[in-house]
Parts: sequence; C-alpha cells; structure tokens
Amino acid sequence: MHVVMIGSGYVGLVSGACFAEFGANVTCVDVDEAKVARLRAGEIPIYEPGLEDLVAGNVREGRLSFTTDLGAAAGSADLVFIAVGTPSRRGDGYADLSYVYEAARQVAAHLRGYTVIVDKSTVPVGTARNVARLIAETNPEADFDVASNPEFLREGAAISDFMRPDRVVIGLESARAEKLLRELYRPLNLIEAPILVTGLESAELIKYASNAFLATKISFINEMSMLCEAVGADVHAVAKGMGMDKRIGSKFLHPGPGYGGSCFPKDTQALVRIAQEHGVGSRIVESVIEVNAAQKARMTKKIREALGGSEAGKLVGVLGLTFKPETDDMRDAPALSILPPLVEKGALVQAHDPQAIAEARTLLPPAVTYCDDAYAVFRGADAVVLMTEWNAYRGLDLMRARALMRTPVFVDLRNVYERELMESHGFRYYCVGR
Repeated sequence: MHVVMIGSGYVGLVSGACFAEFGANVTCVDVDEAKVARLRAGEIPIYEPGLEDLVAGNVREGRLSFTTDLGAAAGSADLVFIAVGTPSRRGDGYADLSYVYEAARQVAAHLRGYTVIVDKSTVPVGTARNVARLIAETNPEADFDVASNPEFLREGAAISDFMRPDRVVIGLESARAEKLLRELYRPLNLIEAPILVTGLESAELIKYASNAFLATKISFINEMSMLCEAVGADVHAVAKGMGMDKRIGSKFLHPGPGYGGSCFPKDTQALVRIAQEHGVGSRIVESVIEVNAAQKARMTKKIREALGGSEAGKLVGVLGLTFKPETDDMRDAPALSILPPLVEKGALVQAHDPQAIAEARTLLPPAVTYCDDAYAVFRGADAVVLMTEWNAYRGLDLMRARALMRTPVFVDLRNVYERELMESHGFRYYCVGR
C-alpha cells in the first residue's frame, strides 16, 4: 500500500513514520526544500522522543521517503493524507484552511486511479466536503473519495499514542474508502484497538469536542485552585477526591499555569467560532478560554507578589519554557504570557529549557537571557520559577540551588515539590492551590 503524507510537520512526520512501521510504503511531501533536505540527511526538525530512531529505521528499510515532488508521489498513491497546518486565523480565531485547500487543489491534478484523500489535520466541520468539491472541480475525471481521520497525539508521547491508541476515528461515506483505511490500520487489530467509523461531520467534530472537554477539565481545576487558596484547602486533595469517581477520572485535573500548545488554544477558539457560525451557543467553551487566560495572568501576579510586590530590578530564574515536558513546542506556552509582563516592568529574566532555547529566543523579549545548565538560573536570583515540569527539575539538589540564590524564593507553578521539603531547605515557597 502506497501512502502519501502531505506535510512533514509534527502530525505528518509522526503519522508517516508510524504508517511505515505498520508496513506501508510512505512518501512524505513538503514544500519546504530545506526541511526535506534535512529529513533526507537524517535530521529531525522537531523533538519527539523515539521519532529519530523510528524515522531512521524505516528510511533504512525503504518504507519511508521524503520529497518536494507531489506529482510524482501522488500519482501512484492509494491514500493521500493532508496533514498541513491549520493555525488560528488572525482576527476571528477560526481555523485557517488555506493550506488544506491548496493541498487539495494540488493533489487533484495528479490523481491516477482510485485514491482516498484523507484529512489528517484538525479541521472544522464541513471541511471534508469542501475538499471533495475542490478536487472534483479541479479534476472532474478523478476517481476518489474523501475521509476524515483526525489525530489524537500527545506531544511527548505521540508514537505510543499512535501505536496503542485509545481509538481510531474514521469519517467516510464509501465502502471502498473504509476497506482501504481498515487495511492500513490492520496492525492495530492485534491489540484490539477500537476503530470508530462514522460520518464525515461527526469525525471532524469528535476531535474538537475531545480537546475542548480536556481543556475544560484543566480550566475547572485551575479555577478550583483559586478557591482552594481562598478557603485554605489543598487542590491536590480535591482533585484526587474528584478523580476517584470513575465518571470523572483523574487525568487533566492537574493545577498549573494554564494550558498551551498546538491544540487546545487553537481548537477551543475554532469550536467557539464553528458554534457561532451555526447559531449555537458555546458558553462553556468560551468560559474555558477566559479562565485559561486569567490563570496565566494570575501566575504573573503570583510571581510579582513573591518578589515583594514589584519585579523592577529583580533577577528571576525560570525552569522550563515549553508548554509541557518532552517537547520543544512553545506554541501558546504559558511562559509566553507570563514572562513578558515581568520583563516590561523591569524584571531581569534568565531561563533554562532542555529543548526549546532556540525557539524561545525568537518568541520571548530580547532582554531574556538563557542558561545552558539548570542550576545557572539560580545564580544570584531573587526568585526562581518552575514553569514546566521536566524530569530534570524534579530532583534538584536543593542545598546547592539555595546557596546560589540571592533571595531564596521558589515559585512552583506545577506543584512539583512539597512545601515542607522546600521550607526545610530555607526556601520561601509559593505554589498553586495549596
């Protein structure tokens, strides 16, 4: 089976490599010549644990290749996946589908024989039908079907999620398309992974609804963390008690500085816009977005208060910049909202991250300095903020860290440490919801 993956970004590269591991012959197509050259040379443009070895192994076996020539790849394809970016459109928060539709137009001209075109990108309801319309208009002789196969990959655990998924969602209206997609996913039958086949609109909405619900859990527990601080409760005890109820579950009930990344901010905004376009209320999701923005602003205030009410002239060390550990992704990371206001009001920020320093230099204020070692952020600091819970920060030598600081203030936005431990090492300790 020949699979073409249009787009070699996070979703396209991970999905392409995993399909190759399943035994398909996969060609990843990208318009970025420099990216394709790097991939051919064995350089992975994103950080995802295990991806480099997976790509290298399948390239070596001849099942995975990279090209900029869509025509040569698509002509012999059984399935063409569209895995291009769908960023939030400036002005209204709607998903920008220009890359999706351009990919559809380009592939249409090269179709030879029956082909299934599959939307892998996260796209609003109705996109699959628009893709079908564009292909038919561009190439009236094309023999094709369109399907929706949204991804549910967590950054940092994407390969595991693909190989051992909670579910595979496939939206389609054709028995021929279903046969091909079931054959592609057949290796998952060995682990009895659930495959849900449904209509196009339902598949498209499942992805948005899933991410919005998970974002709701995060915003809910963050709102509870504020209440816990006000009444003297422990948000971890509250979350544990809630999570013991199997109807609720414990996942995503972790207080912190708010959600970020490539999915939740973009998908919640897009879902609100979809609802508005169809005249349907979406007050819960709108509130989730508002609570998340407020939580990030509240973290800036918490750091300011830990510094005595003013950050002007204070040296602030920061541990972690990505929106979560095990990724180099800084899209909508809390650090991008929390740190600039501190810098604007005179804070001197020195930061460390295991993977994201190069990206951070392009996104954070130029005044931020970067450290090659985690302990360097403590040197001379008036406060250190734990922003992202990388494993490297979970077992710090607290005596060494304390000795490096000018003022022993530790602001733990991920609640990694216990108050008793930190205070026993001489820190003034601030956390979330405890």
